[in-house]
Amino acid sequence: MATDSQQPDPEEIVLYKKDPGTKIATITLNRPDHHNAPTIASRHRFADLVHRANIDDEVKVLIVRGAGKHFGTGADLPEMAGMFSDTPSKSLLHEFKIGDDEGVKYPPKDSYRYLASLTHLYANSNFGLRSLQDFKKISIIEAKGYCYGWHFYQAADADLVISSEDALFGHAAFRYAGWAARQWQWTLMMGLRKFQEMVFTGRPFTAQEMYDCNFVNSVVPREQLEAEVQKYALACARTRPTDTVMMQKTFFEAFKQQQGEYLGSVLSGWLESMLPLVKSDGELELGDETFGKGLNNAVKDNDNLYPPEWRLSYGARSPKPSAAADLDQLRRQVEALQREVRELQGQIAKGGKPS
Repeated sequence: MATDSQQPDPEEIVLYKKDPGTKIATITLNRPDHHNAPTIASRHRFADLVHRANIDDEVKVLIVRGAGKHFGTGADLPEMAGMFSDTPSKSLLHEFKIGDDEGVKYPPKDSYRYLASLTHLYANSNFGLRSLQDFKKISIIEAKGYCYGWHFYQAADADLVISSEDALFGHAAFRYAGWAARQWQWTLMMGLRKFQEMVFTGRPFTAQEMYDCNFVNSVVPREQLEAEVQKYALACARTRPTDTVMMQKTFFEAFKQQQGEYLGSVLSGWLESMLPLVKSDGELELGDETFGKGLNNAVKDNDNLYPPEWRLSYGARSPKPSAAADLDQLRRQVEALQREVRELQGQIAKGGKPS
C-alpha cells in the first residue's frame, strides 16, 4: 500500500479550470496510470471544487471528465486497505480531515463506530462522494471506457451523462461485499428492474444498455465525445439565467429528497458498517489475503468466473470481430454469390432452365 508521502498531490490528481466567457468549468480527474482513482485527499479536493463552483458567479455548468482512456474505476482501494485489514486498529482520522497529531482518538477496530463513523460520513457532501447531489448548478459527466465504483457514483448524481460507445458502467463491489454505497440513486436513475439485474449478476452494463434504461443522455463514438459534451454544456449555459437554474435544481432536489435520496445514503452507510458481520460463501473478500495477493490479480481471477461478455475487464470480454475479419467474411459471401451467378449463366447458355 502506498504511503501518504508516495501519493501524488491532490492538485495533480484533480485539475480545475473555468471559462468565465461561457460560464463552463471543468474538473479533470488526472491519474490515468491508476484509471483516475481518487485518493482520500483528492476526494476532499473534488468536494471543495464542487463547492466553490456552486458559489462562483462565473460558473453555470460543471463538466467532470477523466484523463486518458477511461473515466475511472473507483477509489484507491489499496490506500484504504487498512480499513478492511485484520491487523490492529488503523486510524481513519485522515478521512475526516483530522490529523493523527491533533489530540483526537479514533474508535477502536472492534467497535461498531470504527466503520460506522466512516460510512455515515460518506453521506456528507463535503467529503467527496455525494458532492454533486447538493450542487445547485448543472453538472455533466463525460463517461468513457470504465465507469466503475466512485466514478459510477458521480454519474448517478450528475444532471446529465454523455457517454462514448465503448463505456462500461457498474461497481465491482456487487461481486464481493454484495452492496455498494448509495444504491438508492442508481435504483432511481436506472429503474428497479435493470438495477437489480446489475446488482444480482454483478455484470457491467454497456453504454447502449444504460441509454436504453434512461441513465445516459447521449451515446456517441469516442472521437466525438468531447464535442458532444461541449454541445450540451454550451446549450445548458445559454438557455436560462443562473438564478433560474438554482430554482430548478432546488425543485429537483426536493423531488429526490421526497423519494428518499439522503435517507438512502444514510441507510447505505448503516448497511456498510455491518461489513464485519457478513459471512462469505467463498466469494472474493476485501481482506489481508486479497491485498496480499494483489488486488488486480484477485479481481482478475474473480472476473474469470463470469461469462466473457459479463466481465469487468475489456481484455477478458469476448473479442469483437476485427474489421479485417468482417471484410474477409463479406468477401466470401460475394464469392459465393458470384459462383451462383456463373452457374445460372451456364445453365441458360445451354438452353436449360435455372434450377
